[in-house]
Amino acid sequence: MTFYDSTTMKASQRLLHRLLMAVLTVVAVCMFAACNGGGRPTTAVADDGENIEIRYARGFTVRQRADGVRLVDVADPQGDNDDDHMPIGYRFALVPRGEEAPVPDGYTRVEVPIRRTITMTALQLSNFTALGAHDYIRGITGTKNLYDKDILARVASGDIVKIGMEGEFDTELVLAANPDVIFISPFKRGGYDAIKETGITLIPHLGYKELDPLGQAEWVKFVALFLGLEAKADSVFSGIETRYNTLKAKAQNVKQRPTVFSGEMHGSNWYAVGGRNHLAQMFRDAGADYIFHNDETGGVNIEYEQMYSLAANADYWRILNSFKGDFNYEALLQSEPRNELFAAFRNRHVIYCNMRQTPYYELSPVQPDILLADLIAIFHPDLMPADYEPTFYRLLK
Repeated sequence: MTFYDSTTMKASQRLLHRLLMAVLTVVAVCMFAACNGGGRPTTAVADDGENIEIRYARGFTVRQRADGVRLVDVADPQGDNDDDHMPIGYRFALVPRGEEAPVPDGYTRVEVPIRRTITMTALQLSNFTALGAHDYIRGITGTKNLYDKDILARVASGDIVKIGMEGEFDTELVLAANPDVIFISPFKRGGYDAIKETGITLIPHLGYKELDPLGQAEWVKFVALFLGLEAKADSVFSGIETRYNTLKAKAQNVKQRPTVFSGEMHGSNWYAVGGRNHLAQMFRDAGADYIFHNDETGGVNIEYEQMYSLAANADYWRILNSFKGDFNYEALLQSEPRNELFAAFRNRHVIYCNMRQTPYYELSPVQPDILLADLIAIFHPDLMPADYEPTFYRLLK
């Protein structure tokens, strides 16, 4: 009886030893494959990474993994950012170039820093300009209302190609530019089906949908992730943030807050930015009250009569357009005779910026502090230096 128990125990020990060695062997093989590039693993790793702080932007989040991979999730800043609502293709695993690392399921692998790209909007271009990163750009949609001399020179020399406007892209030029990725604005007019067929990774840039001026500017950090210029972006944005918040603090305790409205009639409708729009927030930060203060939308189309009922006695009227020539009160009256009914028109309180004369869209996304300074100088001139010279906004003459 004793002999049987001893033999059974030894057999069990040998079996347990063999099972343990088998497990260790499998683990060792897996680790070896991972370290030596045995394919590109797509299995999710246990550690999803540590969140990198994004203070104002709601459209993207970043997680830093210990192996250097950054997991970037992109979502509509004006929508629901829960994982269940994250569109397919809006998750990216930024892997240091030349390295092999596991990429979680559902994430698109992008080697960084990228070497070449195409930008679709002036807002995107503004991020590259702020980072001093024009060398990465190989294509843009066009040069209308574009003022940057360096970009124009690169277009003239052929270093940057014009691929056409949304919906009419020249795929041959896109392929000739040989971009690693293309930055797009997916919720605009679109027309990206032809580009999708090229197999080039499309990166959604949703800064234009941010509801906070600093949130829009913070997308410079998003672009920097793909260029390897994170430190530069942090420095650039830190300066923007400091200047903006310093100016904002000046205007928050003003005794009189003027009222302001925005937009013009186009066709039969007046498009007005909503109460949640970043422009509405900037008005508030400049010490003014926007007439749509109870509106919870980013923007709304309304009829003239409705706008007049809200803005007839507003103190200021902000207009941004691309008027050919010198825009003035006579031109504003000719565009819509009823405009003279607004108090802001009669009192010559129209705040104006002409995109044909000012690089508004290619600079303002990363210069909200300058926009804010212009508005404060108009709403509360006593808060700004007497010799302050506006950059974008000025009172129409």
